[in-house]
Amino acid sequence: MLLSKIFDNAPDIEITGLNFDSREIKPNEMYFCLEGLIHDGHDFIDQAIQAGAVCIVYQKDIENMMDDVVYIKVEDVNKTLNLIASKFYGSPSHDLTIFGITGTNGKTSIASIIKDTFSHFSPCGYIGTISISYGNVTLPPTLTTPDAICLHKTMRDMLNHDIKALALEVSSHGLELGRVQSVDFDIAIFTNLSHDHLDFHGTIEHYFAAKKKLFSQLKETGIAILNKDDSYFEEIKESTKAKVVTYGIQEEADYQADDIRIGTTGSSFRLLYQGDSYEVQTNLVALYNVYNLLAAMAAMHEAGMPLEDIIHYVSDLAQIEGRMEKIDEGQPFHVIVDFAHTPDGLEKVYEYAKQITKEDRRIISVFGSAGKRDTKKRKLFGEISSKYCDSIILTEDDPRDEDARNIANEIRTGIVDTKNIFIENRYDAIRQAIESANVGDTILILGKGDELFMYREHGKEDWMGDHIAAKRCIQKYYLGIEDLQEE
Repeated sequence: MLLSKIFDNAPDIEITGLNFDSREIKPNEMYFCLEGLIHDGHDFIDQAIQAGAVCIVYQKDIENMMDDVVYIKVEDVNKTLNLIASKFYGSPSHDLTIFGITGTNGKTSIASIIKDTFSHFSPCGYIGTISISYGNVTLPPTLTTPDAICLHKTMRDMLNHDIKALALEVSSHGLELGRVQSVDFDIAIFTNLSHDHLDFHGTIEHYFAAKKKLFSQLKETGIAILNKDDSYFEEIKESTKAKVVTYGIQEEADYQADDIRIGTTGSSFRLLYQGDSYEVQTNLVALYNVYNLLAAMAAMHEAGMPLEDIIHYVSDLAQIEGRMEKIDEGQPFHVIVDFAHTPDGLEKVYEYAKQITKEDRRIISVFGSAGKRDTKKRKLFGEISSKYCDSIILTEDDPRDEDARNIANEIRTGIVDTKNIFIENRYDAIRQAIESANVGDTILILGKGDELFMYREHGKEDWMGDHIAAKRCIQKYYLGIEDLQEE
């Protein structure tokens, strides 16, 4: 694209790409001097030019400018980057039906439900924690909500593959750092708000303010799908000019679940909508997944998909790896892997475990807490786990450059009268849980879900994944199958 078509009064220079990382610059690209949390892009202008940048977008004064490079000064580089990224890739979000999902818990599940179900009605892509996927394309995830360049480029690729809709997880980091400023959302979903990411946002008020940005930027013709049962409902409602549609269980809502029955292999409930009642059956389990399903159903129906079709397709949803994933290798006890990594998330999983575990059986939990992330929640983890569990095995969970034992000791400050041990190696911790299980017990392996990496002191290392570790431990140490190769 010619630079003159991007900026008024700019020369007719061909721009082949956009970039804000001086290490990744290719010839004839435009470089944006973003101010990051650690580094300032203005400090790397020379490196960007040496790598081939022909246009520099900046907001701070620059002392030395080169004659053969175009410099464009703006008030806000990040805002400009968002606008240009959309323009450079042909405003792709305007041609897609965009579902944006935000909240502390449930984003991945809701986005996955929408992607799989709405695709029966109109081809739908997904961007979030698990992957970037559309059509036959599946790419590894970058961030929960990618940067503006990656986001708009991916949406353009989706359109090129005849995708018509997108389910996008919108994180508080993505909102606070302005990654979705120029995305044209059609429907925005609010799940819930509880303690998380306070290492980044500082306070729950700032965390909520970030979440609220999605709804304040939602267009008047957009639709806000809000959890009527959440204590932040009224504030979210007041923040948006879009049409508000509610879902819930406790409070009367536009889409409300009643007569809920939770089982070990699925759930069922009556959906109340506009005076009519519909019987819904799904293979999803746990009460919080009823909320997730309500949110997804409301969003898809408001986007035009017939309610009867939605009800039909949600009866047998694809397993979301690492989200309430049941590991069944024929063992006589429950093993569940879940991504839960917030106090509220842990408690909801424990509540479900309590429902499916007989009183004379045990709940055994394996978890840790991430290093260099929101240390305030560690004691809460201990308190909540102690309330529900009969045995706790503390282990590593992305320790980074913190000592996993020290993290475990912080969790222990909240544990009261519950047996607990610390086993640093996560595989060994899962093995111990499996070997100690009796018939009818429930083992919960929490925190990492299907993640295939572990953050340590020197960066990312491979990790087989909790789901794979659980399967191998059951097969080898409980069922006695010896011809397995450990990782």
